[in-house]
Amino acid sequence: MKIESRPLSGTRLVQAWLAGDPGASRFFPASPSDLDGYAAKAREVDSRIGKDTRRRVAGHLLGGGAERARRLEEFVSAGGYLVTTGQQPGLFGGPLYGLYKGLTVSWLARTLEEHLQRPVLPVFWIASEDHDWEEVRRTHVLSPSNELEEIALPPRNSGPARSLHRISLDHELEAVLDAFLELHPSTDFSGRWEEVLRASYPAEATLASGFQHVMEELLGPAGVFLVQAHDPDLKARSLPMLLKELEESAVREDELKATASELERAGFELQVPLFDEATNVFMDSPNGRERIFRDGDGFRLRGSGERLTLSEIESRGREDPLVLSPNVLLRPVVESALLPTLAYVAGPGEVAYLPQTIPVFRGHEVDRPIVHPRVSLYIQERKVGKVMEKFDLDMATLARPYHEIAGELVRDDIPEDVSGSIASLRGALREGGAELLSAAKELDSTLSGPIEGFRRQGLGLLDDVERKIVQALKRENEVTLSQVRKAQLHLFPLGRPQERVLNPFYYLFRYGDAFLDEVEARARDAVLPR
Repeated sequence: MKIESRPLSGTRLVQAWLAGDPGASRFFPASPSDLDGYAAKAREVDSRIGKDTRRRVAGHLLGGGAERARRLEEFVSAGGYLVTTGQQPGLFGGPLYGLYKGLTVSWLARTLEEHLQRPVLPVFWIASEDHDWEEVRRTHVLSPSNELEEIALPPRNSGPARSLHRISLDHELEAVLDAFLELHPSTDFSGRWEEVLRASYPAEATLASGFQHVMEELLGPAGVFLVQAHDPDLKARSLPMLLKELEESAVREDELKATASELERAGFELQVPLFDEATNVFMDSPNGRERIFRDGDGFRLRGSGERLTLSEIESRGREDPLVLSPNVLLRPVVESALLPTLAYVAGPGEVAYLPQTIPVFRGHEVDRPIVHPRVSLYIQERKVGKVMEKFDLDMATLARPYHEIAGELVRDDIPEDVSGSIASLRGALREGGAELLSAAKELDSTLSGPIEGFRRQGLGLLDDVERKIVQALKRENEVTLSQVRKAQLHLFPLGRPQERVLNPFYYLFRYGDAFLDEVEARARDAVLPR
């Protein structure tokens, strides 16, 4: 197994920022490689967060590994900071990039701790209030026969779109977990990881609780803490911010649109669409998690249409702190206001939308955390490497559609006399057609249409013949092409980078802790600077 770093993919804004383009960098608070920027952010955090708040923050943190108690005590007593990352709770740990985020945040925290000489804890924020069931209910692994398999919880086509932490998986889970485990081989490591999965997903589990326990096992040795977005005390502390956001929503909408226009003028597309009269707050109701919109002098819930005053919303929020939640643009602001956060480790989607949060941070008088890219990796198993070497394939080639790769490989095998005849005939059709067209124009200009049509038709028929020859060769080279297809499936399943599709347990069952150690080493190398 070989694990190599790869450039982080993403929008034009992401690529420009990673390249250090000033036109993109101006939308971010500081360079991720500028240690002075982190020191300045630490001073801003100290100006508003004291020991009592840090003690309360320590109460939110889960996991942290064997050194949990000592690290939390140091964090409170020595005035520590956090480096955070996060994502939605995916089924059985979700795609690989969640693990990459967690190990990047671990090494960034260690680097900043050395530089600042203050405790810095790595924290993974679990977005348990998210309600996109369709996005998180499935995961993918490669079977022992090298076929991509999807394992999924049942869809929820009816009923309200509820926050993930409110959905108990109950009887749906056991059969899905059994099917997932059946796709993994029996190895020296399989007993341990099967035990972890079964312990993480008991009958009463939610996606949020199961994801938490999986990540505690995977990231605990690296000292990573976790926090659930629906933590009741955290929610109670965030209520004043959510109410302020509702109260100032008209102003905030204008500011967000101004920032959006500035991004677009700079040539960058928006990651998060903006809607007229929309606030940055959701409310849980009997109809699910609903976006709150302004409606005259009050508010209404987007799905049910229920109208509420700000006072009524506040009353519900005080009665149940979990009823209100921030949207994607407000969530980073809530986190930075409540936690002593220095930096946020982001994937390409987050890097793309964080510039849109500028007016929200400003409205709540909080400086933005420094954005640091997560590590991005390719895992190349030995069998995949052999195929790439055998057929002289690289990552850029395998990222292309399979039919293009197969077609090119097969065309290289077309006998020279056949390919030469095709080329000769194609050239004759083009040149002969042009000569005939030129000569016929002198007789009758109306002949150009039929002649041009004949030439196009002849070239089209020749293309069809060539395709049939390629298809015959594909059948003849079926074994060869199946090797290429499987190599591509390992590196670009569903036509996407493996980190966005494959589940980490595929590798954990086969390579155990050696896999985690190698990923951690690549994450360490990606942190700037040390």
